[in-house]
Amino acid sequence: MNINKFILGIAVLLAASCGHKSKNTSKQAPKEYPTIVLEQQDAVIESVYPAVIHGKEDIEIRPRVDGFIDAIYIDEGSVVKKGQKLFKINSPVSEQNVATARAAVTSSIAQVNTAKLDVDRIRLLADRGIVSNVQLKSYENAYQSAVAAQQQAQADLKNAVETLSWTLVTSPVDGITGELPYRQGSLVNNTNVLTTVANISKVFAYFSLNEKDLMQLLDGVKGPSQAEVIKHLPPVKLILADGSVYPEKGRIETIAGVLDVSTGSANFRAEFANPHGMLRSGQSGTVSIPRTLHQTLVIPQKATFTRQDKILVYRVQGDSVVQKTVTAIPMPGGQDYAVTDGLAKGDRIVTDGLATLVNGEKIKVQ
Repeated sequence: MNINKFILGIAVLLAASCGHKSKNTSKQAPKEYPTIVLEQQDAVIESVYPAVIHGKEDIEIRPRVDGFIDAIYIDEGSVVKKGQKLFKINSPVSEQNVATARAAVTSSIAQVNTAKLDVDRIRLLADRGIVSNVQLKSYENAYQSAVAAQQQAQADLKNAVETLSWTLVTSPVDGITGELPYRQGSLVNNTNVLTTVANISKVFAYFSLNEKDLMQLLDGVKGPSQAEVIKHLPPVKLILADGSVYPEKGRIETIAGVLDVSTGSANFRAEFANPHGMLRSGQSGTVSIPRTLHQTLVIPQKATFTRQDKILVYRVQGDSVVQKTVTAIPMPGGQDYAVTDGLAKGDRIVTDGLATLVNGEKIKVQ
């Protein structure tokens, strides 16, 4: 009886073991994954660079005479025209210089008149032989000196009047005023910036490229001169600080002829039209430069994963997958990568479900 129970127990264990093996075998069946076969195509990528925006003209307004601010005719952010009044400076020294110069002119006129009378008087005496011609010549020279002194006094007066006119500070260009750090009654001189006037009908975005990016940008762009090369560069976009794209396209206008030895980069300037005054001097943003990669491979970003700052994919090799490190550049839209190294035309990669895969795992191609 005990022997029969023992045999029955062994049979149950064997059956259970066979069932467990059957379940494990079913779990190890290759799972199906979606894949794509890579083909070459042209791809447009965009390289982005931090930029600082300045108006076409950013002019610091400084007083040309020392004195107190007597009047302020504008406010911060005012739209002004060329020649419009901005400030009035009370400059007692300038006023005194004008008064002194006028007095000097009056005195010089009197000296000229006196010298002229002396010449006329001595000439009569010289004609009669009463005095020598040498004496006459001496008086004539004194007269010429008095005339020269009068001309100098008149020039000094003109300069003094011109300097006094500087007490009225006007705008040198059309534009928008900036901050007003000094108020009425402040003592100022030519070291103080009263405000800035920015002409923002057009704006310039200043940015820089390192030597490698510069060579890539100019690769294939040929011309007899740098001006011709710049002329054939593609239009650029401006991405504002809030992530929005400025509606007007820009053009690269200048490239510095010398690399900055401290940073190894070249400075660029791109010009953007600003018809509605949306852009202001001092804003920051990002310049985006498009570049076409010919006959390259494009893969979905969801077909990749990262490990230690490396981009990897699962490439199908036979009936299994292998991890492959690739060099890739993000494409506009954030959905795809342009692959520059690590894969070849005709390679098949897994496009979804990567989280459940391991290196060397067998799969079934969907």
